[in-house]
Amino acid sequence: MNLTPDTELIENYVFDEISIGQSARLLRALKLEDIRAFAAVSGDTNPAHLDPEYANDTLFHGVIAHGMWSGALISALLGTQFPGPGTIYQDQALHFVKPVRVGDTLTVTVTVTSKNPENHSIELDCQVVNQKGICVLSGTARVLAPTVKVRLPRVAAPQIQLYDPQIRFKQLLAMGDKLEPVRCAVVHPCDEGSLSGAMDAARYGLIVPVLIGPEVRIRHVAAEAGIDLTGVEIVNQPHSHAAAEAAADMAATGNVEMLMKGSLHTDELIHAVLSKAVLRTGRRMSHVFRFDVPLYHKPLLITDAALNIRPTLEEKIDIIQNAIDFARVMGVATPKVAILSAVETVNPNIPSTIDASALCKMAERGQIIGGVLDGPLAFDNAISMHAAQIKHITSAVAGHADILAVPDLESGNMLAKQLEYLAGASGSGLVLGARIPIALTSRAEGPSNRVASALLGLLVAHNARRSQPRTAW
Repeated sequence: MNLTPDTELIENYVFDEISIGQSARLLRALKLEDIRAFAAVSGDTNPAHLDPEYANDTLFHGVIAHGMWSGALISALLGTQFPGPGTIYQDQALHFVKPVRVGDTLTVTVTVTSKNPENHSIELDCQVVNQKGICVLSGTARVLAPTVKVRLPRVAAPQIQLYDPQIRFKQLLAMGDKLEPVRCAVVHPCDEGSLSGAMDAARYGLIVPVLIGPEVRIRHVAAEAGIDLTGVEIVNQPHSHAAAEAAADMAATGNVEMLMKGSLHTDELIHAVLSKAVLRTGRRMSHVFRFDVPLYHKPLLITDAALNIRPTLEEKIDIIQNAIDFARVMGVATPKVAILSAVETVNPNIPSTIDASALCKMAERGQIIGGVLDGPLAFDNAISMHAAQIKHITSAVAGHADILAVPDLESGNMLAKQLEYLAGASGSGLVLGARIPIALTSRAEGPSNRVASALLGLLVAHNARRSQPRTAW
C-alpha cells in the first residue's frame, strides 16, 4: 500500500470496540444534482422529484428528495465510518417524517442500542434531522459488525456527469416563447422522418408547414405513419426537383420565411435557392451545427460541416461571419471563435494553420466583425482550458469557444458525428447566408433534432424580419 502524507484513511470499529450508547454522525447538504443523480442510478423518475411544475401542485408544494436518498445516508455512515469497512447490513426499518428539500443540511446520527456476541450483530437507532433540528427520518438498523481491524485509504466516489437532453431541449425551445410561428416550406417530405419532424415542429408552434411535393405520396406516408394532415397546406409537385423550385419561388416572393429539407438531396434544394437572385445576400451560404454536449459548459457551434467541401480563405470569411451572426441571434453577445487545425502553431506545411492566422489578422482589421477569433488551435486547447494551460496558450478563446471553425467539410463532419454518437451530444443545424434560413435534416436524425432545427430557423427568421423588411424582396 503506497501512502502519502495527504492520503485520507478510514478505520473501522470491530465488534469488541463497540459499546452500547456509542454513536457517530454524518453531515450532508442536499443539492439539485443529488436528486438528479439518485433518479439516474435508481430509475425513480417520479415527477415529484424532477418536475417543478408538477411538484408545486403536490402536497409538498415543491421538489423534494427521494425518501431513500436520506436512507442512503445512513448506509453511507454505517459502511464508511461506524462500524465502517466490513459491516454487513442485515435489516433496516425507516419512518419518513418530513420532506427534504434542496438546500437542506441533514445530520445523520446512529447510536448503538444492543449487541449480540453470538453472531457479532449490533442494533442501532437511526435519526436524520435537518438544519432546523426537525426530524425528517427515523428508524433502526441491524448489522453484522466487522471482526477484523482495517485501516484503508478512502476511496474517492466516482464522478457522475449529469446531462438531461430533455431539459436542454426544453431550454432551447423556451427561446422561441412569444414568437409567432413562421410559414415554412417543407420540401419533398416523402418519408416518415421528414414529415413527422415537420409536423412535430408545427405542434410545438414553431412553423406553419407548407408541404411541397407529390401529394398522393405525402398523404400515403402520413397514413402509414398515423400523421394527421388535417388543415395542412399541400402544394402538389411531381418530383423533388420541382418541389425545390416551387419552394424557392415561394421564398423569393415572401410567401414563406423558412425552408426545411425533406427527403431530397441537399444539392437540389441549395441549387434552387441559389438560382433566385433575390434570395442571395452577397455572402457564401454555409451550414452551422449547434450541439449541446454533455461534457461542455455551453452550446457549441461547428461550421462548416455540411455544405462547403474545401473552402478557400475568402469563403472561410463568410462561413465564420455567418456563424458569428447566428451566435449573436442565439444570445451570445461576443462569440468566441476557435479556428481549428491539427496543431496550435503556424506551420507552412499545414495550410489550415496559415488560413487561421490570416483570418485572425482580418478580424483585427475589421474584415470579420462581432466576435473574438483565435487560431490555429487544436481541438483540445480550443475546448479545454486545462489543455491550453499545459501548452502555455494565452487566449481569450481557448477553453471557452462558442464556435469551432473547421478546416474543411470532411473534418467538420467527422467531428460533428463523433460528438453526437460518441459524446452523446444533441444536435441541430441550419444553412445560413441566404435571405431565409434553411433547416437541413438527415434521415438519421430523431424528432427532437428536427424540432430543434426548426427552432433555430424560427429565431433567424424573426431576426430577419427586424433587419430586412419582407416587402423589399
